[in-house]
Amino acid sequence: MSAVPADCQPQPSPIAVVLLGTGVVGGALLKLLDTPAAAPLRLVGAANSRRQQTDPRRLARRNLRDQLRHEGATRDDAVLLAALDASGAPARVIIDATASAALAARHASWLAQGYHVVTANKALAGGELAGWRALQAALTTGARYGDAATVGAGLPVLSTLRRLRSCGDSLLTLEGVFSGSLSYLFNRYDGSRPFSALLAEARALGYTEPDPRSDLSGEDVARKLLILARHAGFPLGSEEVEVESLVPPALRGVDAGTFLERLAELDAPLAERHAQARARGNVLRFLARLNQRGRARVGLVEVSTTHPAARLYGTDNQFALTTARYNTQPLVIQGPGAGPEITAQALLGDALALG
Repeated sequence: MSAVPADCQPQPSPIAVVLLGTGVVGGALLKLLDTPAAAPLRLVGAANSRRQQTDPRRLARRNLRDQLRHEGATRDDAVLLAALDASGAPARVIIDATASAALAARHASWLAQGYHVVTANKALAGGELAGWRALQAALTTGARYGDAATVGAGLPVLSTLRRLRSCGDSLLTLEGVFSGSLSYLFNRYDGSRPFSALLAEARALGYTEPDPRSDLSGEDVARKLLILARHAGFPLGSEEVEVESLVPPALRGVDAGTFLERLAELDAPLAERHAQARARGNVLRFLARLNQRGRARVGLVEVSTTHPAARLYGTDNQFALTTARYNTQPLVIQGPGAGPEITAQALLGDALALG
């Protein structure tokens, strides 16, 4: 058989990918990787918290997510990175679709080793200030950090903020609804149904974390506010964000199953606050706020019915940026801020941008 001319030989995919996390978001990304839009990407490894797969034939199966629940090699990140190195691809990408703080702590190290990182994981950029600084130092090596999915489920918030700063603009204040789950809950909460019933509904729809305290605690919103504040030039520590939790103290230390059984204990305090707000002609919204002095707070706030946050729908997020140049009227970015498909799309977009 004659040799195939060199210029006709199959070329390595320009972007080799290892996916960490095959849960709801990771599973949605796997579906996107099987579409024409993802043609420049080649999956060379995938892993959940216990098992992994690097065999190309098995990686190509449509049931990869389910397969990893029952079979695969024991999780070993060194093997996954070796698969990236062996790919021959010009761009080697680790996609972190988890919420693992332990994995997030490795982002800076991966970047320093020359791997690009694309992530929906907020634990590093929105965690301790030392982690943020380590991340910024690692980015000087030339590797890139795709973080669109960390805030707003891919809404163009971080990219807009970075562009404004690169043009010499500066953020003065920031306000908005940064949680799709809390947006959904308070857009619908009108006192006609118990808050616990709405929460159970939102959980069933996949709008909250399996343990809704992750949303109700306000910590997730606080991480997003920290990420935005730090990108805007406010080097805030995590302890500098005032966070109001909607979880009663008696429910904070119980296991997830017990919490779900006792959801009704959320109802009376929130019903009282709703009644007070309604008596003043207001509604309740869970807002994040950053002022010009760098003071940051997240929590439940009464707003008038004409306030922009009072006119949101579904899982909408809203980010109102007042800057030195957008000072008469804020620049507002708004749209759906929750859902595995749009979060996965943000991950895909960041990965494709590395080609």
